[in-house]
Amino acid sequence: MALADTGKAIGAVSQLLRDRLLARLAATVSNVRIGKPEMSGEGITNPRLNLFLYEIQLDPHLRNRSLDPGQSTPLWLVLKYLLTAFDEAGDSDSIESHIYLGEAMRVLQELSFLPLNSLPSDVFQALDSNPEALKITFDATSSELISKLMQGPDEKYRCSVGFEVRPVMVATGESPSYSLLVGVDYVNDTIIGAQGIQIPVLASMGSKIDAIAPTKIAPSLPPQTSILTIRGNNLALSNLTVFLGAVELPIVAKSSDILKCQLNGNIRDGSAISAGSHPVRVEERLTNGKVRSSNLLVASLLPVVTNAAFSFGNLNLEGFLLGIASDDVFVALYQNGKTVRVFDEFVEIAPLPLAQTQLRVQVTDTSPGIYRVILRVNGQQAQNSPEVTIT
Repeated sequence: MALADTGKAIGAVSQLLRDRLLARLAATVSNVRIGKPEMSGEGITNPRLNLFLYEIQLDPHLRNRSLDPGQSTPLWLVLKYLLTAFDEAGDSDSIESHIYLGEAMRVLQELSFLPLNSLPSDVFQALDSNPEALKITFDATSSELISKLMQGPDEKYRCSVGFEVRPVMVATGESPSYSLLVGVDYVNDTIIGAQGIQIPVLASMGSKIDAIAPTKIAPSLPPQTSILTIRGNNLALSNLTVFLGAVELPIVAKSSDILKCQLNGNIRDGSAISAGSHPVRVEERLTNGKVRSSNLLVASLLPVVTNAAFSFGNLNLEGFLLGIASDDVFVALYQNGKTVRVFDEFVEIAPLPLAQTQLRVQVTDTSPGIYRVILRVNGQQAQNSPEVTIT
């Protein structure tokens, strides 16, 4: 049917509800009236049901959905009704009216999907183009809502129940706009195919990094592993390599906008890198042997202290990335909310541990007591500060 007929869809839904209720409850109620519920008036017969369309909303789930990609979007509506029952005397709060209301609710529940068979032609044409079945869903109907809707000359509270019908489509009568297919030579009636379409494009300018996480990296203890996540553009290119400083990080997963790299195995090995601030970059090796690099972001590599002990005037630390002779290292003792001693000179344990797993500090002029150890290497502080007893 023509989409222009959908302009009558709102009235068609009301008529469809009335016809279905009358067909199922003809032996109980004599009329189903459309309009604001009133006790008496012109054309009002009892007993009856009353359907009041009190609100029309746009369906938020279908707001931008068109019937055909590239075509104008129709209006997708949610129709909210109030169902009220009246007995023979026009009372909406009697036992008989409550019975009629319950029977009507049962019918609507059974008609959760409204069928369109056996309808007048105008109603059928208005709703037949609807691509989805019309669904009935009961709403929570508070006394505040009913009181607001019943305002008027009568101003009487009437026990009612609310429900909604969705999605109701109201489409424009405009003719759809289509275009010719790409890859077809309509003059010679031949199919060119993708090979015959020449669209000049610029070569990829390489990867671009927008963010990294975490920005502070502390090597995990075996067997745990840590993952560095890189977000950006063009991260699914072939021949990509990720570097943290001069250390290559193994890539464990990648997509067009996310790279995931493993940190621990080659980061805990202090022979190639020390704690501190290091650039993160993504490099693409081109077919001509050149390397195209992304922009740089900075990650902080943190030292890790796993154990601290005092013996023979020395503070002995164990962990990862504790520093080498060329690194800026200092150790502080912390007690009662303040730093009491700072040591920026340390004695390495011979031979030099390439893995940076040990550090020894000569502790002099320090009162006996329990202290927390603070370690900073190249400006980055270890996240853990173990306690040590100085004797």
